[in-house]
Amino acid sequence: MTLEKDTTFRKKLISLILPMTLQHFVFALVPVSDAVMLLFLSQEAMTSVSLAAYVAFVMSLFGYAITAGGSIFAAQYWGKGDTESIEKLFGYMFLLLLPVMVVFFSTTFFMPEAVMSVFTNVPELIEGGIPYLRIASFSYVFGLLTMTYETLLKNVGLVKQCTIASVVMVFLNIILNAVFIFGLCGAPEMGIEGAALATTISNFSGFVICLYFNITKTKFRLRLNNVFRVTMDLRKRFSKYSLPFLLNQLLWGFGFAMITIILGHEGLDAASANSIAGIVKDLVSCLCFAIASGSVIVVGNELGAGNLDKAREYGDKLFKITIISGIILGLVAAASAPVILYFVHLTETAEHYLLIMLLMCSYYILGRSINSTLIGGIFSAGGDTKFGFICDTVTMWGFIVPVGMLAAFVFDWPVMVVYFILNLDEIVKIPVVLAHYKKYKWVKNIINEEV
Repeated sequence: MTLEKDTTFRKKLISLILPMTLQHFVFALVPVSDAVMLLFLSQEAMTSVSLAAYVAFVMSLFGYAITAGGSIFAAQYWGKGDTESIEKLFGYMFLLLLPVMVVFFSTTFFMPEAVMSVFTNVPELIEGGIPYLRIASFSYVFGLLTMTYETLLKNVGLVKQCTIASVVMVFLNIILNAVFIFGLCGAPEMGIEGAALATTISNFSGFVICLYFNITKTKFRLRLNNVFRVTMDLRKRFSKYSLPFLLNQLLWGFGFAMITIILGHEGLDAASANSIAGIVKDLVSCLCFAIASGSVIVVGNELGAGNLDKAREYGDKLFKITIISGIILGLVAAASAPVILYFVHLTETAEHYLLIMLLMCSYYILGRSINSTLIGGIFSAGGDTKFGFICDTVTMWGFIVPVGMLAAFVFDWPVMVVYFILNLDEIVKIPVVLAHYKKYKWVKNIINEEV
């Protein structure tokens, strides 16, 4: 590769990864602010909201699967210069997300107790999560709308604008958290309900900002004929490559939720420690997720333009980058343990659990870095989504969840042994993922392919 080409790759990657890392990081700050502020109320309040927030996590699996599926095509359409197809894709994503909005809003608004009972059997945690879910149900609608618009903006070169929307949304959330939880600036002291209200208002603001950028910076519009009159060709293409991705996200996500449920039934201390460890994982993993998201666009643009050799070369470079970043981030996660323990105030048992959990993060983050970039980024850019579906499903549901449930509920093994088993999912599949990467089946232009 010439120096000019190498410089082009670096510039393009940096222009995507830096704002995306910031975007993921500020989003990860939301549960941090919730946890820190609610810990001032009680450990139970913090844990209740952390468990209730997993509803948004499950919902985001649907949203991410649909929008990420759209991003696979949008990246290749943009590389080809086919703007008309991007607008049609925009409308189709909105159509697919409509039932998700209805289901999650109605379930959390009308049946919050039943939802909380899925995640824990501790009465005080269920009681604390009910008012949070009722108010936060409105935020789910705005959150999915924001995801749709952000997917469009990212794939047409407006990554910075997405980052602006995310930063404003998150810092507004943090400020409003303090105002409504503790009753500052003349506002009523709302506690847990205040955290939910802050989330709802900030998600609405993010949607408004993205809509503003869409209207002022692009010519793409959400047209009714693209929403309700989707062409059969688009349906077939989207289904062929996005359906495995959707199933992958859902089965993996529900498996991940099962991990939370298992630890949630291990008692208050285990649930509290896992809530904070999960936040640390997500904060440290921001760069991993950004590299994965950037990989879809960088590799997808070249595939859509027909530059298959260059796409393969970019994939090899991204693979090396993700290994190095995974090692560094894993060490950062382990080194953060003393700092985290200094600032949190949990029971002695919960702090002991948390210390071990954070040390285990070192190997988990490396696996997450490699798998997210390869499966969620490079493979997806070329429409190679079936492998990820099969690999993640077998790993999560054939090993992690059943063995974890046996360890926790049948053999009654120690909490940390159960946690160790539940965090092996990213490690056990690495050999298979690397072997599949080297086959280069993902080097494919899917928009010119017959369906």
